[in-house]
Amino acid sequence: MGLAYFEITGGPRLRGNVRLSGAKNAALPIMAAAILCEGEVILHDIPPVSDVHSLCELLAKLGLDVEWRPDGALRLIARDEMNCKAEYDIVRKMRASICVLGPLIAKRHTRASHNKITTTTPHNARGSR
Repeated sequence: MGLAYFEITGGPRLRGNVRLSGAKNAALPIMAAAILCEGEVILHDIPPVSDVHSLCELLAKLGLDVEWRPDGALRLIARDEMNCKAEYDIVRKMRASICVLGPLIAKRHTRASHNKITTTTPHNARGSR
Protein backbone atom coordinates (compact mmCIF):
# COMPACT_ATOMS: atom_id res chain seq x y z
CA MET A 1 0.00 0.00 0.00
CA GLY A 2 1.48 3.37 -1.04
CA LEU A 3 1.71 6.49 1.04
CA ALA A 4 -1.15 8.98 0.79
CA TYR A 5 -0.26 12.25 -0.91
CA PHE A 6 -1.78 15.36 -2.43
CA GLU A 7 -1.03 16.28 -6.02
CA ILE A 8 -1.63 19.92 -6.86
CA THR A 9 -1.62 21.00 -10.49
CA GLY A 10 -2.39 24.14 -12.40
CA GLY A 11 -2.73 27.82 -11.64
CA PRO A 12 -0.14 30.50 -11.01
CA ARG A 13 2.40 30.22 -8.19
CA LEU A 14 1.24 31.58 -4.87
CA ARG A 15 3.04 34.64 -3.54
CA GLY A 16 2.58 36.79 -0.48
CA ASN A 17 2.86 36.79 3.25
CA VAL A 18 0.97 34.91 5.92
CA ARG A 19 0.98 36.14 9.50
CA LEU A 20 1.36 33.24 11.91
CA SER A 21 -0.27 33.43 15.30
CA GLY A 22 1.46 32.38 18.49
CA ALA A 23 1.39 28.79 19.69
CA LYS A 24 -0.47 27.99 22.91
CA ASN A 25 2.03 25.35 24.00
CA ALA A 26 4.88 27.85 23.71
CA ALA A 27 2.93 30.72 25.29
CA LEU A 28 1.89 28.98 28.53
CA PRO A 29 5.39 28.35 29.98
CA ILE A 30 6.49 31.85 28.95
CA MET A 31 3.47 33.33 30.71
CA ALA A 32 4.23 31.30 33.85
CA ALA A 33 7.83 32.55 33.78
CA ALA A 34 6.49 36.08 34.35
CA ILE A 35 6.25 35.07 38.03
CA LEU A 36 10.06 35.27 38.09
CA CYS A 37 10.30 38.73 36.54
CA GLU A 38 10.69 42.10 38.18
CA GLY A 39 8.63 44.79 36.47
CA GLU A 40 6.48 44.61 33.39
CA VAL A 41 6.37 41.71 30.93
CA ILE A 42 4.75 42.31 27.52
CA LEU A 43 3.97 39.27 25.37
CA HIS A 44 2.83 39.57 21.77
CA ASP A 45 0.95 37.06 19.61
CA ILE A 46 -0.47 35.09 22.54
CA PRO A 47 -3.45 33.13 21.19
CA PRO A 48 -6.72 33.94 23.00
CA VAL A 49 -7.67 30.31 23.71
CA SER A 50 -9.24 28.82 26.84
CA ASP A 51 -5.95 27.49 28.33
CA VAL A 52 -4.39 30.95 27.99
CA HIS A 53 -7.40 32.56 29.69
CA SER A 54 -7.31 29.95 32.47
CA LEU A 55 -3.61 30.61 33.05
CA CYS A 56 -4.31 34.36 33.12
CA GLU A 57 -6.89 33.70 35.83
CA LEU A 58 -4.40 31.56 37.78
CA LEU A 59 -1.63 34.15 37.46
CA ALA A 60 -4.01 36.85 38.71
CA LYS A 61 -4.81 34.68 41.77
CA LEU A 62 -1.06 34.27 42.32
CA GLY A 63 -0.57 38.03 42.52
CA LEU A 64 0.13 39.16 38.97
CA ASP A 65 -1.65 42.02 37.25
CA VAL A 66 -2.93 40.59 33.97
CA GLU A 67 -4.11 42.89 31.22
CA TRP A 68 -4.95 42.37 27.55
CA ARG A 69 -3.89 45.56 25.79
CA PRO A 70 -5.88 47.06 22.89
CA ASP A 71 -3.12 45.99 20.46
CA GLY A 72 -3.66 42.34 21.51
CA ALA A 73 -0.50 42.08 23.62
CA LEU A 74 -0.64 40.53 27.08
CA ARG A 75 0.81 42.62 29.92
CA LEU A 76 1.88 40.87 33.14
CA ILE A 77 3.30 42.48 36.29
CA ALA A 78 4.12 40.60 39.51
CA ARG A 79 2.60 42.70 42.31
CA ASP A 80 1.79 40.47 45.28
CA GLU A 81 4.27 37.69 46.00
CA MET A 82 2.52 36.36 49.09
CA ASN A 83 0.10 33.90 47.47
CA CYS A 84 1.68 30.50 46.88
CA LYS A 85 -1.48 28.47 46.35
CA ALA A 86 -2.58 27.36 42.87
CA GLU A 87 -6.32 26.90 43.40
CA TYR A 88 -7.86 23.63 42.27
CA ASP A 89 -10.84 25.30 40.57
CA ILE A 90 -8.44 26.90 38.11
CA VAL A 91 -5.75 24.19 37.97
CA ARG A 92 -8.26 21.48 37.09
CA LYS A 93 -9.04 23.24 33.80
CA MET A 94 -5.64 22.56 32.21
CA ARG A 95 -2.65 20.26 32.43
CA ALA A 96 -0.32 23.16 31.66
CA SER A 97 -0.99 24.66 35.09
CA ILE A 98 2.04 22.66 36.26
CA CYS A 99 4.11 25.33 34.47
CA VAL A 100 3.65 27.69 37.45
CA LEU A 101 5.17 25.27 39.96
CA GLY A 102 8.84 25.83 39.03
CA PRO A 103 8.61 29.64 38.99
CA LEU A 104 6.66 29.62 42.27
CA ILE A 105 9.32 27.54 43.99
CA ALA A 106 12.18 29.55 42.47
CA LYS A 107 10.77 33.00 43.25
CA ARG A 108 8.77 32.44 46.40
CA HIS A 109 10.67 29.69 48.23
CA THR A 110 11.33 31.84 51.29
CA ARG A 111 7.65 32.63 51.59
CA ALA A 112 6.82 29.02 50.78
CA SER A 113 8.71 27.85 53.86
CA HIS A 114 6.12 29.77 55.91
CA ASN A 115 3.03 29.50 53.71
CA LYS A 116 3.66 26.37 51.62
CA ILE A 117 3.40 26.25 47.87
CA THR A 118 0.30 24.24 47.14
CA THR A 119 -0.98 22.91 43.88
CA THR A 120 -3.25 20.09 42.84
CA THR A 121 -3.31 17.65 39.95
CA PRO A 122 -5.56 18.78 37.09
CA HIS A 123 -8.53 16.45 36.77
CA ASN A 124 -7.93 15.71 33.09
CA ALA A 125 -4.30 14.68 33.80
CA ARG A 126 -5.27 11.83 36.11
CA GLY A 127 -5.07 8.27 34.84
CA SER A 128 -3.18 6.95 31.86
CA ARG A 129 -2.79 8.60 28.51
